[in-house]
Amino acid sequence: MTPLAITAYTATSAIGHGLTAQLDALQHSRSGLRPNDFSSTPLDCWIGRVDGVEDTALPATLSAWECRNNRLAWLGLNQDGFLDRVQAARARYGATRIALLLGTSTASIGATEEAYRRLDADGGFADDMLRPAIHAPHSLAAFVATALALEGPCLTISTACSSSAKVFASAERLIQLGLVDAAVVGGVDTLCDSVLFGFNALELVSPEPCRPFDASRNGISIAEAAGFALLERIDAAPDALQLLGYGEASDAHHMSTPHPDGLGAELALRDTLARAGLDAAQVDYINLHGTASLKNDEVEAALVSRAFPTRTRASSTKGFTGHTLGAAGIVEAAIALQAIEHGLIPGNLGGDTPDPICGAQFAWRNEQQRVDVALSNSFGFGGNNACLAFARAGFAA
Repeated sequence: MTPLAITAYTATSAIGHGLTAQLDALQHSRSGLRPNDFSSTPLDCWIGRVDGVEDTALPATLSAWECRNNRLAWLGLNQDGFLDRVQAARARYGATRIALLLGTSTASIGATEEAYRRLDADGGFADDMLRPAIHAPHSLAAFVATALALEGPCLTISTACSSSAKVFASAERLIQLGLVDAAVVGGVDTLCDSVLFGFNALELVSPEPCRPFDASRNGISIAEAAGFALLERIDAAPDALQLLGYGEASDAHHMSTPHPDGLGAELALRDTLARAGLDAAQVDYINLHGTASLKNDEVEAALVSRAFPTRTRASSTKGFTGHTLGAAGIVEAAIALQAIEHGLIPGNLGGDTPDPICGAQFAWRNEQQRVDVALSNSFGFGGNNACLAFARAGFAA
């Protein structure tokens, strides 16, 4: 594919608001995980909660969209000058020529949970919860489209944990087809009882901070985040970071367990390398999906060992942020982009006793080196797999 320019990006998670805070946490190996203080009956686990969401007020003109998920989206949009960059693109291309593609796993279901907890005596929603737009899977994208005054194609991608990685693929296709000139992509997911108790019912939640690829790992740490990126044609910004390629696959092996041989993950990886025109040896860093669940890490570690040379560095950053679910793809894409910009290989935080299945590619502590090409893996329930390839400006495969 012809590379796309990434002319702006931002991320807000448990390790901070915006890219400067994120980079500082990565550089100092500082986790954002904390004992669970969310919900009226918190589970005994650790979470990645974003500070300041409750204090973030939507503008009066957007008050109809009030809910925790949209507050986190608004908080994320207001970092790193992202709103200004989108406004400039809208002035350049026109509101109808910019697509909006956002990934989420639960959207604003937290507001719907609240509505059901506060039913009227007659069994109906309380008056202040009678806002149909927030009780819908498309709530997030509809809110952001309104907030950004965008009128182009507007899509919600919901493929579990690969949601906000797959938005990059959909955006590239829309631009390639000439339907739009640019695209805002991203993802937002907030903590809610449905997610916390749902994953706990699957026996996937760890009672302690998650430890990706550790020999004694015992589950994930649920988290929340918001992230966004602006994609344009490469000739609009030849000095910008690049989206080189993407890969998608669905092995449909099991509702929640990856294919034991990593079939879908490897198909997505091979698709990415082919589309980007890359050889595996050209990849400097891989941000792994690395959830700290037993099977996911086992399958992904085996894939890295057989597909990449030992010089390629690899790590999971969920020990920093927790698993941000539908926002994981965009948050970890932002980390991969910062690896390129700052030459930082984030260490695999939490992996104090490496699983023997992990090869020499794993970076257990921070490393500093030039990164020209970085991949980001995102693997979701149901075998929804995605992989993204990024590169520094001017890189030619």
